[in-house]
Amino acid sequence: MEQLAGIELEHAGTLLVGQMARPAGNGPFPAVLVMHSALGLDNHMREVAQRLASLGYLAVATDMYGGGVQITDPWAKDQPNQIVGRDPVLLRSRILAWYDTVANLPEVITDRVAAIGYCFGGSCVLELARNGIPARAVVSYHGVLTSTKPMQPDVYAGEVHAYCGAHDPYAPLDHIEGLRAELAAAGTKHTITIFGDAAHGFTDRDYDPRGREGIAYNELADRMSWAGTVELLNAVLWD
Repeated sequence: MEQLAGIELEHAGTLLVGQMARPAGNGPFPAVLVMHSALGLDNHMREVAQRLASLGYLAVATDMYGGGVQITDPWAKDQPNQIVGRDPVLLRSRILAWYDTVANLPEVITDRVAAIGYCFGGSCVLELARNGIPARAVVSYHGVLTSTKPMQPDVYAGEVHAYCGAHDPYAPLDHIEGLRAELAAAGTKHTITIFGDAAHGFTDRDYDPRGREGIAYNELADRMSWAGTVELLNAVLWD
């Protein structure tokens, strides 16, 4: 697996510490932001960044909380995911800060950047698109789909892909239909895939749901969503 190196960003008085995986060869490279779940920048996100680097992308697993911390119980009171998530202005500006940082790295082709995100990170990449940040594509896996700032017509020119579980209590079917209607009304290119037997967190085999229902790994949904993402990135980030 490709080696990881720390990448730091100061935002709103907080030092954010992400992890960067660099592909072999000489750059510049197309880049992919990997935005973490409510658990923070854990081993799953590091592994995803390394997998992307092995495919030729400079991948940055971002840190949305500060210090590169991980969380064992995102439902406990006043956890970083709740603090950041409760402030949409802070959330959106932090997403933009990460995008600008990665897009302007000397090893990155500035106009060939995409973003993928899981759970909380899935919400982050959708917000990236809703705010017109010029990523060529965003991919949400079992993300929270609602927003205080829905997509506006002609604001985003890239591809929006969302992989959802039909049994996800954090993104129920009416939220999935709401996202479809939002993107269609905005004229945004989009693909929404619903896995009929998948729940929340279907990409993370190591996630401990702590007894909460509606959270489970699903190997087929994991494999199919990843295969679709690889094809999408191939289509939008390479000549």
